[in-house]
Amino acid sequence: MAPAYDSFRSARTEEESLAEAREDAALMMRVRAGDEAAFAALLAGWELPVKRLIARIVFNASDAEDLAQETMVRVWSQREKFRPEAAFRPWIFSIAVNLARNRLRWWRRRPNVSLDAWSETGHERPWQAGERPNGAGDLERAERAAAVRDAVAALPVELREALVLFEYEELTQAEIAATLGCTVKAVESRVARAREKLRGALRAWL
Repeated sequence: MAPAYDSFRSARTEEESLAEAREDAALMMRVRAGDEAAFAALLAGWELPVKRLIARIVFNASDAEDLAQETMVRVWSQREKFRPEAAFRPWIFSIAVNLARNRLRWWRRRPNVSLDAWSETGHERPWQAGERPNGAGDLERAERAAAVRDAVAALPVELREALVLFEYEELTQAEIAATLGCTVKAVESRVARAREKLRGALRAWL
């Protein structure tokens, strides 16, 4: 059986990725010039991906909502910092990841609230929000998905960031390095270490 986490990446083609990148870069150049309509178009296309990314790092839906909105505010306020030759996706993800890191640090500094109590991870299962498993197969898939989610949540933050960006968001290692402000070699190491830890945590599902 394939590892439980091997199905993260989708089949998005290189042509589709390049077309989306060109469209986003063109919109962002208009945003740099103060075009509010272009900003609204970016907001419509990126608010959900940004929210999803942040949620996979902080594992708290309320904070993900707030931080996604803050990310878009900063895209507008920092629009002049966007370089024409830069890719938009790593740029906006860098803003989102930094906000997520800061929120995690803030929670760690609160002496009366544990991260376990704050995090929503581990306190719910996919079918508890109105969906019930239909037979043993659905139940097993739901339990496997929950196990993967919990294992990812247990990773050290720097490993979790790299894994989420590589496996879920499908960034290249160079894009991840630009997003996280590290070297490509560091990204390669973090992804490898994250995968090793997941194999250990998910041994029962392999």
